[in-house]
Amino acid sequence: MAEVIKMPKMSDTMTEGVLAKWHKKVGDKIKSGDVLAEVETDKATMDMESYWDGTLLYIGVEEGQAVPIDALMAIVGKEGEDYKALLEAETNGSKTETKAEAPKEEAKTEAAPAQSAGLSEAELSAKGITVIRMPLLSDTMTEGVIAEWHKKVGDKVKDDDVLADVETDKATMEVMGYATGTLLHIGVQKGEAAKVNGIIAIVGPEGTDVSGILAAGDAPAKKADASPAAEAPKEEAKAEAAPTAVSNANGGRIIASPLAKKIAKDKGIDLAQVAGSAEGGRIIKKDVENFTPSTAPAKADAPAASSEKASAAPVIPTYVGEEKYTEKPVSQMRKVIAKRLGESLFTAPHFYLTISIDMDNAMAARTAINTVAPVKVSFNDIVIKAVAVALKKHPAVNSSWQGDKIRFNEHTNIGVAMAVEDGLLVPVVRFADGKSLSHISAEVKEYGAKAKAKKLQPADWEGSTFTVSNLGMFGIDEFTSIINSPDGAILSVGAIQAVPVVKNGAVVPGNVMKLTLGCDHRVVDGATGAAFLQTLKQLLEAPVTLLA
Repeated sequence: MAEVIKMPKMSDTMTEGVLAKWHKKVGDKIKSGDVLAEVETDKATMDMESYWDGTLLYIGVEEGQAVPIDALMAIVGKEGEDYKALLEAETNGSKTETKAEAPKEEAKTEAAPAQSAGLSEAELSAKGITVIRMPLLSDTMTEGVIAEWHKKVGDKVKDDDVLADVETDKATMEVMGYATGTLLHIGVQKGEAAKVNGIIAIVGPEGTDVSGILAAGDAPAKKADASPAAEAPKEEAKAEAAPTAVSNANGGRIIASPLAKKIAKDKGIDLAQVAGSAEGGRIIKKDVENFTPSTAPAKADAPAASSEKASAAPVIPTYVGEEKYTEKPVSQMRKVIAKRLGESLFTAPHFYLTISIDMDNAMAARTAINTVAPVKVSFNDIVIKAVAVALKKHPAVNSSWQGDKIRFNEHTNIGVAMAVEDGLLVPVVRFADGKSLSHISAEVKEYGAKAKAKKLQPADWEGSTFTVSNLGMFGIDEFTSIINSPDGAILSVGAIQAVPVVKNGAVVPGNVMKLTLGCDHRVVDGATGAAFLQTLKQLLEAPVTLLA
């Protein structure tokens, strides 16, 4: 009988996997234990083995595709066996869910009220009616306050007229109607706030009844029905904030819309040469777009003194840059890092304690150890060993929050944060207090190689009781880390710095390393964390005690 192969859960934090590579194709004979595919999880790329003998009848996932846990990946059975009924049975569940979701989507679609007896804003626009909504004038704006209305109900308005000034969270900006007709309705009075996309005014043929439009509420038009009038405010938002007036050579004033000024700036056009066609000589978009140097009015001859001053003024060249970026899909590892660390930071109340360690004795001890040790020992290995020994003396730091109880771990499993190409992995040195420095060093080096090759297994990263994160090799003096949940604390290790220190009343050269302990205040108090750091300081400044 045919069997369905589903996406297995390969780690405790995995919610989906990416099919990195198929090792078998449809029609291949497979045996129990054969590697069918490679799956990229949130922490490593792992082999997915077959637990069945037979022929690979069907593959439902392409390479590079993300698949949720327990989703169908392939079907195995006897050669020539009909698997379609089984495939339909598996896919019917997802279809049922899709159908269940469909009414919700329809409900959302129907939730937007009809505009004036069921007409969309595009259809209203075709009838000469424009609904003017509060535009999104900044990336953080949620509402705008009407600072001033420049028109009143019954006034005739043109396409480029400024209807109102709107105060946003960043500036006061002009709002244009981009409509021609009569101002039929003002929905927000001066000094009042309106939500983004809320109706602030309606323009249309004189005498039009707008009660139906107002009864529809503030629901914005569908994206498919978006009209140029709805898009225009976005263009306006990209322009400079409030318009400013500049004096020209004749002592007059130049008034231009923000959009006109932006276009003029991009094209390198001097607005003093452009004639405005809007009310009061105001320069609008079409004036700048239609401007050519040949139509520029001749400037009056300026006095010689003015010419000399003008020639002496520095000329700032125009530089036009190009905004560009690249995007790539978020990897499975990065998704889980974002989720887990976000949960840790915003769930566990963090506080930090920093202490300076005199590393002179540790440096001398490391040199002596490496003359006889089978594996070269690093300062990080010494810190891991010292942390494990200190945790035995301070079990409150070797704890974790369990909701309705606190777990005090009697074993010391030290997680070692390791940077890899896609993010961060934390393999665990188990029972580190009982291992020699050489043993710890060899284990950490092995984990490092496996992490870079994406060959770590779930057993390698699960079960830590405390974590050490070291950025000293990058020259970082000190830093703070987010706790690796469910641990109750994490140690951030900085670089060893050659600095002047005071010993026996004299200033002498010294080597100092800063350690910062991040604590979950639900399980570790300030005095408890400070006592742990004091013990750790004593161990590192007298490293011979680690060899006893």
